[in-house]
Amino acid sequence: MQAYPKLHNAMWPGLVGKGPGSEPAIDLDTMLDLTAKACVSGQRFDGVDLFLFDPHISIDAGDDTLKALAEKIQSRGLVAGSLVAPVWRETGGGSAMGSETERSRFLLQVKKACVIGQQLQNLRVRSYGVIRIDSAASAAEWAKSPEESTSRIAQTFREAAEIAESYGERLAAEGEICWGAMHSWRRMRELLERIGRPQTVGFQADMAHTLLYTLGYNAPEDRVLPQDFDWRDTDSLRAALQVVASALRPWTIDLHVAQNDATVKGLGAHDKTGHHCLPFDPAGKLDLVRDSGLWLRDQNGVLLKALRHICWDGCMFPNKLMLRQETWNDVLRAMIAVRDAHGWTEEA
Repeated sequence: MQAYPKLHNAMWPGLVGKGPGSEPAIDLDTMLDLTAKACVSGQRFDGVDLFLFDPHISIDAGDDTLKALAEKIQSRGLVAGSLVAPVWRETGGGSAMGSETERSRFLLQVKKACVIGQQLQNLRVRSYGVIRIDSAASAAEWAKSPEESTSRIAQTFREAAEIAESYGERLAAEGEICWGAMHSWRRMRELLERIGRPQTVGFQADMAHTLLYTLGYNAPEDRVLPQDFDWRDTDSLRAALQVVASALRPWTIDLHVAQNDATVKGLGAHDKTGHHCLPFDPAGKLDLVRDSGLWLRDQNGVLLKALRHICWDGCMFPNKLMLRQETWNDVLRAMIAVRDAHGWTEEA
């Protein structure tokens, strides 16, 4: 019997927030080793989700590079799942609501990611997962012309869906408050409805970011919790999270289990984005096991069995912390608890 959903670790915490002006990036081999060595009561991670960005994996990686990547993953007893397409201006892409040139660059990055996804399938290291995208435009840019901006983003995503379908892929739009037209739960739902391609374009729920949806940082009109909310009131928190999940669960095709302390920071295009915490951080506001059930079960508590894997996401931690094996054992422990509460088994 096989246990589902499969448990994955994200590789991009080795890249996000690293580089010039910060700590060095953590190379992919090291991230894979830390993931493969994590073990809790004999259980291990099943796979990894990947960021298609140097120095981990170039979006322009050739056949030999991808073959070597597949061998690296397989040699550690892991598989690949979802892939993050580098659709942003600073990584060679462009705004989904920008000029025709920018939109073309955005779509080219999606196509390249789909090609890599297909090649990893052919190399038998990937059999499930999605391509993760966002609008690559800030909430502030979007707010200058909301209706026109949303329409343009929806059109870009529809064109991206055509590309994805030709490669047998699906696209997951990440709900994060820094991305225009995706910066609140209501705007995210409206965008998905306007795209109108539910079989191809869905929602990636990152629990750290969906918590911030309840606070309305970049969309006060869609705030669910009051400004003076008492975080000890767990019943009200649960009800607010339920509002968000009820609106977006029908669209959800990818889930990041993540913790958040309900604070935000700003950095460039990432305007007022969230701060991830480690799973057992006392400042974290989420009950990971309880709250992941909002995405893995329906409104009546019935298990959906819709997601073949779930992934841990936690970024912006210091290298000293990330290079400790116990950090990843703790992450794995939390993920196992989520699966124990909301998982199922199937015949191999």
